[in-house]
Amino acid sequence: MAIQSMTGFARHEGEAPGCRYVWELRSVNGKGLDLRLRLPPGFEALEQPVRKAAAAELSRGNVQITLSVSGTAPAMEAVVNETALEAVIELVNRLGERIDARKPALDGLLNIRGVLEFRDPELSDADRTTRDEAVLAGFVAALGELKAMRLSEGAALNRVLRDQIDRIEAFTLAVEADPSRSPEAIRARLADQVSALMDTGAGLDRDRLHMEAALIATKADLREEIDRLKAHVEAARTLIEGEGGAGRRLDFLAQEFNRETNTICSKSNAASVTAIGLDLKVLIDQFREQIQNLE
Repeated sequence: MAIQSMTGFARHEGEAPGCRYVWELRSVNGKGLDLRLRLPPGFEALEQPVRKAAAAELSRGNVQITLSVSGTAPAMEAVVNETALEAVIELVNRLGERIDARKPALDGLLNIRGVLEFRDPELSDADRTTRDEAVLAGFVAALGELKAMRLSEGAALNRVLRDQIDRIEAFTLAVEADPSRSPEAIRARLADQVSALMDTGAGLDRDRLHMEAALIATKADLREEIDRLKAHVEAARTLIEGEGGAGRRLDFLAQEFNRETNTICSKSNAASVTAIGLDLKVLIDQFREQIQNLE
């Protein structure tokens, strides 16, 4: 699976027995996978299957999942309260033995409070199961659309990140090739520093100065930092072109890029190398900002 962004949106509509439904999925950056569900009353049984399906396809991101439902059958159904009706009829019959009165008509009986009730139609267990399966299938379709969008965003990020890694490599090679790093330039710079100290007439020991100069030259060498930057560049390329979520590992590599660049800047004794190091730090910050969007 190619790299994917954590940003995406999907909307899927459909019909199920007794209702129309709409799934809306919104995904943004997150350290882990955080699923937030909003389900209407009567659809609580879908929560666990929805979480399981989402966790199987997504590994990171804050995902808002909303289900909206509207009825396709009549919103209400009329139901006679048989107990209340029997009680009214019994009362009418009992009073009819004592009072000469016309028997009440049907519409009169139904108008008595509590005899006729209106309520939402109830689904049978079989119909409810069929409905839930259809709505869940709609969620799986919406999840597929969300993943497709995240993959599309990931492909765009892939191109940006590859370009940034190429530029990081170019800056690294520029540091490596800088004239200030040639052995001749280093010897000449140290010789000038030693000569300046000797000219002060402070009675400094020349052999000791040369030893200290050699130690300083060793500490100032950027070979290890350059080699590590090159290795990190290759590792980043492998992750970007590899399978599965690479966001966390690329974030770690961005920290390593930054660490090596900071060391180069601190060890640099040439303005040209320092300038390249500063440009490299800006580029690494941009790289790290982009990978915050990766799963």
